[in-house]
Amino acid sequence: MSKKKTKKTLVDQILDKAGIVHDSLEINAIEGKLPEDVVADHIYKTLALVGDKTGPLIGIVPITEHLSEKALAKISGNKKVTMIPQKDLQKTTGYIHGANNPVGIRQKHSFPIYIDQSAMELGEMIVSAGEIGRSIRIDSQTLADFVDVTFADLTVK
Repeated sequence: MSKKKTKKTLVDQILDKAGIVHDSLEINAIEGKLPEDVVADHIYKTLALVGDKTGPLIGIVPITEHLSEKALAKISGNKKVTMIPQKDLQKTTGYIHGANNPVGIRQKHSFPIYIDQSAMELGEMIVSAGEIGRSIRIDSQTLADFVDVTFADLTVK
């Protein structure tokens, strides 16, 4: 990795304070520009939804896949879940579109968090670090333990 000093995000600071090993990355997946050491199928998007019974909840799936709202509803005990409208996203999660992340959300809210089981199979995953263009690479189980996650099959088949 380059020695360029980058300001740590709040997510980096939270993980450092907890003694959790992770890599800080500068990734602009929207533009398709990935560092050489980043595998695209390890990048996950953090989606904020609302369930008819639970209220807000978080679904995390590979960036190349689509979330199955039906699967998330079933695993979370809801009859139906829907995406939180973009205009309500920041006041619900504390983050703008593209910056939602499980670490920062868990620090402020007790929303249930579900990660697609593919992350467990890969062993590591890349998620947003709370700022556009910034991400963290972290062991999937370590992240799950830290933010109290349930792994489940969440993608559209």
